Amino acid sequence: MRVALVAESFLPHANGVTHSLMRVIEHLTAHGHEALVITPDPRGGHGPVRYGVAPVVRLPSVGWPGYPEVRVSVATVGRVTRLLEDFAPDVVHLASPLMLGWTAVRAADALGLPSVAIYQTEVPSYAARYRAPWGEQILWNRVRDLHRLADLTLVPSTHAHEQLAAHGVPRLRRWGRGVDTRRFDPRRRDDALRARWAPRGERIVGYVGRLAPEKRVEHLAQLAAVDHARLVIVGDGPSRAALEQAVPDAVFTGFLGGDALATAMASFDAFVHCGDLETFCQTIQEAHASGVPVVAPRRGGPIDLVDEGVTGYLYDPAQPQKLVAHVRAIVADDEWRDRAGAHARDAVRERTWDRVCAQLLNYYDEAIAARRGAPGPGITAVRAPA
Repeated sequence: MRVALVAESFLPHANGVTHSLMRVIEHLTAHGHEALVITPDPRGGHGPVRYGVAPVVRLPSVGWPGYPEVRVSVATVGRVTRLLEDFAPDVVHLASPLMLGWTAVRAADALGLPSVAIYQTEVPSYAARYRAPWGEQILWNRVRDLHRLADLTLVPSTHAHEQLAAHGVPRLRRWGRGVDTRRFDPRRRDDALRARWAPRGERIVGYVGRLAPEKRVEHLAQLAAVDHARLVIVGDGPSRAALEQAVPDAVFTGFLGGDALATAMASFDAFVHCGDLETFCQTIQEAHASGVPVVAPRRGGPIDLVDEGVTGYLYDPAQPQKLVAHVRAIVADDEWRDRAGAHARDAVRERTWDRVCAQLLNYYDEAIAARRGAPGPGITAVRAPA
């Protein structure tokens, strides 16, 4: 199979979209498929020219206002059409499509190429967090129009499925994410690291993710009220400076990846996430694989991932004081915490990337079959060969 992977971001920019795409490319490479990555040029113009089996084609881009690390493609439909014609893919994979994805889905539709859109980021709801509430409906219109042109849209959670269905997006299928349980493992717990973070033996409460308004990281400051706990914040972003002022006693590690991230995660006693716009929340799975219970908002992806009272707790995002109460309870109860960590590990043991990517290839086949059959609304029929 030949797969064109169109991504709004890719290496060296590290985020959930990039991580998922890397796992997909690794699966395609291991199983003898061919692939091409089409993505915006990163800030500074540097990035790998190939990942696994896939060469990487980078398109001109500009920075997102106020967040220059996020790149927005300015390529035309004609440019993307020529790239797709030259590669001649069996299917076009649209990774968290919005700007470049809108260009690519129109190019694919005009060429009669099957497309599978991966809904991964609730971008329209970011508008209010970035002081542009007027843009939310405009962005939802873009999401609806884009996904209506795709042959299939894959959603990562129950909430995302209901949300897109309510906005009129058809042909929805559920596709979750895998987790590397060999990398994220309780055995990576590092007592020396824990002693540096918490020299007085405090319980370690950790956060991993972007430090940005859409993650509501300002709520982390309330955890300073939890006795006998040390807050460790892993990540970087535009909200870091304000957060460092709000919680000066917290440990800020900056961005961590690879084994360093896995070691940090396993060294937590509890994992917290404040973002209420998560369509999935991969870091919850990574915490669970590391044997760490989770506290997260009762909205979006976490609802499917956290078994309340068993692997963690959920709280109303409008009541961040509930976050504090749950963390306080976990910090105080060593026996429950150990039991919840064991349940968490068991909950994700079978969620391998190999299984998840095999399911994705089945969805590719479904999209290809849809293009060969009778076209539905927004789907162009494949032209017969000349």
